[in-house]
Amino acid sequence: MKNKLVIFLVCAVALLALPLFVQQFGHGWVRIMATALLYVLLALGLNIIVGYAGLLDLGYVAFYAVGAYMYALLASPHLFETFPWIAQMFPNGLHTPIWLVVPLAAALAACAGILLGTPVLKLRGDYLAIVTLGFGEIIRVFMNNLEHPINITNGPRGLDRIDPMTMFGLSLGKPLVIGGFTIAPVTLYYWLFLALVVGSVVLCHRLELSRIGRAWMAIREDEIAAKAMGINTRNMKLLAFGMGATFGGVAGSMFAAFQTFVSPESFSLMESVMIVAMVVLGGMGHLPGVILGALLLAALPEVLRYVAGPLQHMTDGRLDASILRQLLIALAMIVIMLLRPRGLLPPPEHGKAAPTPSGAS
Repeated sequence: MKNKLVIFLVCAVALLALPLFVQQFGHGWVRIMATALLYVLLALGLNIIVGYAGLLDLGYVAFYAVGAYMYALLASPHLFETFPWIAQMFPNGLHTPIWLVVPLAAALAACAGILLGTPVLKLRGDYLAIVTLGFGEIIRVFMNNLEHPINITNGPRGLDRIDPMTMFGLSLGKPLVIGGFTIAPVTLYYWLFLALVVGSVVLCHRLELSRIGRAWMAIREDEIAAKAMGINTRNMKLLAFGMGATFGGVAGSMFAAFQTFVSPESFSLMESVMIVAMVVLGGMGHLPGVILGALLLAALPEVLRYVAGPLQHMTDGRLDASILRQLLIALAMIVIMLLRPRGLLPPPEHGKAAPTPSGAS
């Protein structure tokens, strides 16, 4: 017990101090780390739907978009310009604090998840994937066109001038000076995302060990058998969609505050595919594997920038660096899945009998 506690404390201190060391090489690396934590949050949410309940969701980015646009509308002057009566009610602006943003984003995304889950309760496999894919595209098209007749989302131009996240009177968009040492805003966001990820991991672990988690896994293995055992598969599926969507909504609100700009291009189909790939690549239903897959696929594109650039020069510019980078990512994913079909860190197999000793009768 003491050894586990010591290891936990060492890891916690290392994760907290890591951005302070990395920012010496440039804030861009800390931004990559913070973005990777956002993808971990998204992958943990999708793992509830895909890994625990076995429901293939290719439109998960829709919940990400819902949370991002909710925060953008509450923390930017766009609503004041579109609806002057709101400006009269809140002359000093909304400036929504974090303790209100997170529950709002979670609740709104959960409603969207239940809205998606209700009509697809009897679908599984490819059919479910097609429907969820359509839902994700519908949300993106809505965000892209919801500027007429009333300009709500500002269409393809997106929403800018978004306020940074505030917490206990501290604005995460401004540097924090402590004893002559300056902490960059991107480091503050990194710590916030790290706290959310740690809380999400604890919540997912407790869900996995609970009766709800066992019911989800029973549905994943055999829905008919789960129903015969008395599990309300309808409610459990809706709960999986709603619970998984909450993570996407919270991550979306953090993304809007972090970027201070959102547009429909940030929530394309490719984003959903990448999040699904993170869960599958790491190991569906296994928290360490999901975290590893998210960190790997989130950081790999940025690391490959330093490989694709020299390769472009070696070919005298005949190969574009961005296309070459996508090719390298795809090749890496193919190689990993060929070598590890069940993921980098697959869940342990349960229910198999122990091998019989060779000398036993």
